[in-house]
Amino acid sequence: MKRQTIYDRAAAGERLTREEALRLWREAPLFEVAERADALRATKVADPDVVTWQIDRNVNTTNVCISGCRFCNFHCKPHQVERHYITSLDEYLRKTEEMFALGGDQLLLQGGMHPSLGIEYYEELFRALKEHFPSLRLNALGAPEVAHIARVSGISTREVLERLRTAGLTSLPGAGAEILVERVRKIVSPAKPSAAEWLRVMHEAHEMNIPTTATMMYGHVESIEERIEHLIRLRDLQAECPEGHYGFTAFIPWIFRSDGTQLEQMGYVTHFSPTEYLRLIAVARLVLNNIRNIQASWLTVGKQTAQMALHSGANDMGSIMIEENVVSSAGAHNRFDREGIQLAIREAGFTPRQRNQLYELL
Repeated sequence: MKRQTIYDRAAAGERLTREEALRLWREAPLFEVAERADALRATKVADPDVVTWQIDRNVNTTNVCISGCRFCNFHCKPHQVERHYITSLDEYLRKTEEMFALGGDQLLLQGGMHPSLGIEYYEELFRALKEHFPSLRLNALGAPEVAHIARVSGISTREVLERLRTAGLTSLPGAGAEILVERVRKIVSPAKPSAAEWLRVMHEAHEMNIPTTATMMYGHVESIEERIEHLIRLRDLQAECPEGHYGFTAFIPWIFRSDGTQLEQMGYVTHFSPTEYLRLIAVARLVLNNIRNIQASWLTVGKQTAQMALHSGANDMGSIMIEENVVSSAGAHNRFDREGIQLAIREAGFTPRQRNQLYELL
């Protein structure tokens, strides 16, 4: 099959096969696949001249985690009591007030899989935050955390989602996906819920019309075939989303950062290639025929590569991230303020528009 036929199928909204996606990855010149992905992006968004961005704050509920992910320097084990913390309500309120003052309205709440924090803790936290800030959006707890809370509390993951939504949950971030292949997960995050469990929790959220995002952390132990498999599994899950429900609102890939991690000690060191990242963005745009938004991860790839990604299939620059602790602890130190992210978008030739988590323009 000629590459042109593959591009035509993607442009028509058809599902590319694994073999077709792999061929584009391995054979297509970068300028060619990026150009085709950019053209497809222009047909997927309301205004092809607009690139969206957001203001939110990432607050970690706790650093105690039994998962033991080998790419994470942020967590501590339950026995490391000298390093333990659980964020207090007063701290949440202070940080939320600061975020609103800067023009944001959403908290990204994530943390460790704490062995003692069950559903009641998160219900009380969400209710307290919504009582103080009724307009606050809570983009909280990835699928692995939902699965962990279910086990700690002795209830189903669906009940966890139902109770959290009643308490104030707005949407579910795509954290904890890494690579959705068991061989990879057993190496990078052996104690984390499986790929099948991540997909199942997300499917339940989609059935309940809780908006979610999908992520990928690449550049460690996975193969090219496993990256493509990750994309296929996201696309296939999105295809199961009930009509009229949000499903995955965006796909967000980022490069593994190795500084000081256990994976680095095992010999897996970050080798960042801007061209490889742009190829990932472009192939993702062509494969993910049913996910409208693709985000350029400026935090891990830097300003210039993120700007090029906007011409390779991405249509969103993500958040200025008032606070971020996990990826930064492994070597990602890029930063934007609200003026800087808008300037970067303009420099790339687009019009910046602020959005919320549902990609509604503000």
